[in-house]
Parts: sequence; C-alpha cells; structure tokens
Amino acid sequence: MNETLLLLLLAVIGFVAGVINTIAGGGSLLTLPMLIFMGLPPAVANGTNRIGIFIQCITSVAGFKSKGIKPTVFGVYLGISALIGSIIGAQIAVDIKGDSFNKILAIVMVIVVFFMVFKPKVNLKNLAERTEGKYLWLSIIVFFFIGIYGGFIQAGVGIFILLALTSINYLSLVKSNAVKVLVVFIYTVGALAIFIYNQQIDYLYGIILAFGNATGGWIASRWSVKKGDGLVKVFLVIMVIAMAIKLWIDS
Repeated sequence: MNETLLLLLLAVIGFVAGVINTIAGGGSLLTLPMLIFMGLPPAVANGTNRIGIFIQCITSVAGFKSKGIKPTVFGVYLGISALIGSIIGAQIAVDIKGDSFNKILAIVMVIVVFFMVFKPKVNLKNLAERTEGKYLWLSIIVFFFIGIYGGFIQAGVGIFILLALTSINYLSLVKSNAVKVLVVFIYTVGALAIFIYNQQIDYLYGIILAFGNATGGWIASRWSVKKGDGLVKVFLVIMVIAMAIKLWIDS
C-alpha cells in the first residue's frame, strides 16, 4: 500500500481509537496492530502508541473541562500513584516478552464483563462519592497496580480504571472518564520516558497517530458528557468483549 495512504489510515485509526479510549477503553487494540502492520517491531509499536495516548489525554482533559468537568486533586493523587507503577510496567515491557500474557488478559476481560453484567445495579446518583479517607488510600494502592499494567501494555487500562472508580469511589461513569484521562495523562509521562530512553519510538508514526487520537479524544470527551452514562456503559461492555476475543485469537 502507498505510504501516504498508510499514514492517512493510521490517522483515521487513531481518531477511532481516541474516541474509544476516551469513552471506555481498548482503543490501543486498534492502534497497536496497525503500527505492527506498518512494519514496526511490537516493542517499538508499544512505545510509539504512547505518543498518541499522551496527546489524546491533553485534548480529552480540555474537552471535559470545556463541559464543566475539571481535573481534581483526587485525580492527581491517583495519577501520581499510577505514574510510579507505570515506570515499573514500562521497564518490564522493554525487558520481557511473554506469549501467554494475552490469554491471561483475555480471561480477565471476560471476568470483568461478567462482573459488570451480573453485579447488583447501584444508583450512583443516590450515593455520596467516596474520595477521601480509607477510600482514597485504597484507590491509591489500586492505581499503583493499574499503573504497572498501563505502563506495560496500555490496551484496556481504561476499563480497569472505570471499574475501580465506580466500584470503590462511587463516581459516575462520566466523571470517572474525566478522572481516567487525567490519570492516564500523568502516568504516560513516565512510561513514555522509559520508551524514549530505550529508543523504542517511531516519531513520524507517533505524530500522525497523535493527530488522530487527539481529535477523537476531544470530540468524545464532549460527546460523552452530553450523552451521559448510558452511552459510556454500552461502549464499555462492547470493548471488553471485543478485546477478550481479539486477545485470545492473537495468542
């Protein structure tokens, strides 16, 4: 395929991934295969993907802020915890490769789907948000491990973040998404630094991908606030199922 058409397709895939990442999570399962298809080694594709994620988070945070949902100190605390974890995870990604990891992750994804579908319905609007005291510390610990995973592979990390924020802290899915993009922005700084240091970045592909990611993230952040939690949950369930199937097939 012509190089120009490939770059255009990469931008389009980046846009779709930016929408999916901002509303639910799992967009990297589109961008990583695309980068590998374009000839990048898996490790370099994993690093290059972080450029798009980083820029996407900036526009997503701005999009949520434009709709009145501003970053909070709570999100910063979780982001710092995840940042520490992401440095560890990114270093693991640089040093270790494992074929069995995809199948393990696919099983986890299925478990998450069943949890979402069959857990008792809770009306979060009638529950006070739990962002202080023991719940804050519990979240900080949980997000350290989420950061390790996010630094390692990124794909699907948004699903774990949304699950943690709604289950532990009783945040609405829309507000959870706003916290999610802030957390991912903060921890991606650490992960990206590790990949840059180890020269596992293709900057041309990363910039093209970032353009698509950023555009999709901006639109989706404003759209998800307008449409509310129902749309977010539909995307969440669809992406978890799709991710699990793809991970298992590719293993």
